[in-house]
Amino acid sequence: MKLISWNVNGLRAVMGKGFPEFVAAERPDILCLQETKARPEQVELPLELGGYRAFWNSAEKPGYSGVAVFSREMPLNVSCGMDLPEHDREGRVLTLEYADFILVNVYTPNAQDELRRLDYRLEWDAAFRGHVATLAERKPVVFCGDLNVAHQEIDIARPKENRRNPGFSDEERGSFGKLLDAGFADTFRRLHPETAQAYSWWSYRAGARQRNIGWRIDYFGVSERFMPRVAEASILPHVHGSDHCPVAIALS
Repeated sequence: MKLISWNVNGLRAVMGKGFPEFVAAERPDILCLQETKARPEQVELPLELGGYRAFWNSAEKPGYSGVAVFSREMPLNVSCGMDLPEHDREGRVLTLEYADFILVNVYTPNAQDELRRLDYRLEWDAAFRGHVATLAERKPVVFCGDLNVAHQEIDIARPKENRRNPGFSDEERGSFGKLLDAGFADTFRRLHPETAQAYSWWSYRAGARQRNIGWRIDYFGVSERFMPRVAEASILPHVHGSDHCPVAIALS
């Protein structure tokens, strides 16, 4: 079973940048998208996406945030948000239950310049941690998406220069560590503990992607007891169309 996650930075924009061809070539069983910036009625899906059932959680604010999941298999249950009104207006969480696991697609808020949204970000992290931990009491959890944090120095090209920048503050890194400590594994780092220069996001500035000056902020995390089912975890930097690239796992 192949699962792919991708922050597309605008689904309508990426449609004309090879997105349908990418899906047709990869044929994932489940495709999770973040930062869709659209409602379903605003997106005309091409024939290449035939065979998928689509599930959306769009932000109240037009053209902002949003997540979607395209699944070949009909999930048992689908829910939007975390049942927390203070966190559920921006369309950031979509939860789908399958027979063997519960999938959570997430687009974590950015702490923003000068960490002005850091307090809210840490509140969000705690709420999300509680959400997935509660689900994991019932069934193994797979969470994926743009977590907006590079956890370790190996996950960022220039750790010293970015120490207090959003996405690499001590507080955000520590908060992500708490998420893993709650019983989850970072699949890519678990299977590739020493792999460096493996990034999923690059700034549009100064040719960062061409020079591979990037950050690994997109993840697949799984319940520890589900980790033996993860046969492969990969990053697809050759796929363009967004400032992020897709990440993927294969389940046995």
